Amino acid sequence: MASVKLYLDTRTPKKNGTSPLKLGINHRDKRFLLNLNISLSSEQWDSVNNKVVAHHRKQVLNSFISQIMADVNVCILELVRTGKMDRMPPNEIKSVIVAAMRGFDPEEDPEAVKPSFMDYFKGFLETKKGRTREVYQSTFNKMSTYIGDKRIDFEDINKSWLQRFESYMEESVPSVNGRGVHLRNIRAVFNDAVDNDVTVVYPFRKFKIQKAATAKRAITAEQLVQLMDFDCDKHQEKYRDFFMLIFYLIGINIIDLCNLKKEQLVNGRIEYIRAKTHKLYSIKVEPEAQSIIDKYKGDEYLLNILDRYKNYKDFAKRMNQNLRSIGEVKIGKHGAKTISPILPFITTYTARHSWATIAHKIGVSKDVISMALGHSFGNRTTDIYIDYDSEKIDVANRRVIDFINQIKNKKATQNS
Repeated sequence: MASVKLYLDTRTPKKNGTSPLKLGINHRDKRFLLNLNISLSSEQWDSVNNKVVAHHRKQVLNSFISQIMADVNVCILELVRTGKMDRMPPNEIKSVIVAAMRGFDPEEDPEAVKPSFMDYFKGFLETKKGRTREVYQSTFNKMSTYIGDKRIDFEDINKSWLQRFESYMEESVPSVNGRGVHLRNIRAVFNDAVDNDVTVVYPFRKFKIQKAATAKRAITAEQLVQLMDFDCDKHQEKYRDFFMLIFYLIGINIIDLCNLKKEQLVNGRIEYIRAKTHKLYSIKVEPEAQSIIDKYKGDEYLLNILDRYKNYKDFAKRMNQNLRSIGEVKIGKHGAKTISPILPFITTYTARHSWATIAHKIGVSKDVISMALGHSFGNRTTDIYIDYDSEKIDVANRRVIDFINQIKNKKATQNS
């Protein structure tokens, strides 16, 4: 019976110390190797479990390798079943197997094996977590339904294809911005593939993703002070406190806030890697933020959120519900309660938008605001040359908090 094994060919290392990963096929007296067009160091290849390890693209590569192994094994089983494995010479067997590999064009480089777009997309989304992964999975599912069983490569997706796919989505995704989410996900896969030399094709130079104007999610400084001063119910107080903590920490995402460990607060700074972007953040903890942290200390985590809630999604849902219910309560007939919320559309994300809006209002530069929020400057290439200036961000955050405190103090004076 034929055997298929993965083999890191260290006999021919490259200058950077990596070696080509190859597929070894043995059947009686017939033996040959197929280059998978993947180069790894010895530390990046687990020969026992046949997996890529200690590599920033390990999920994508392992997914690709698994698919290749599956395709080759199916092909070999068919060759053995039909008796061709014994009758055909090794070079013909090799050609049949290579042709069965996804992405192979026998008229091009016979050593190159490229993943299809959907294979690469699947590996890419497997590197994501939580809600982000769910959104990418939704895009993957829509593309799968649209494509059907047909194979599609990076080269097949051009401006015309994207326009047709966008039109296809109009019935199931009626909003322009909703369709834009899926198209941006496709663009992200292309960006990743280009960065990893999988393709040079990039249709988004010609295809522009439409975006409809949306209602602003920020609240004014005055509305923020109103929320801070409102005499809310005791059970609502903690949700308001956490909202203010998010604001004081420059709009930290709720998932990152919940997952902060005690050791991530060092020398008056919180340092964490944002789950959504995988970028490193370093935020100075101002006294206003520290007082809230001290009030809600956790056991294992910095805060006690996950000590009391099963996960961050559960907490975020309850937090949004309670924030939106802060307002005047009127008791009607038969004891029925009617709530007039002061901020009916507030969410945890409102704090992030509000910080940016208020910072802009008091004269903080757009560049500093972008750095504080972790946004890129124009494009990914130029962004790497711009240093993360924590001192400027610290000053900006202090200015924003001082501005809020001034309004709060002025209001208190007027009411006294």
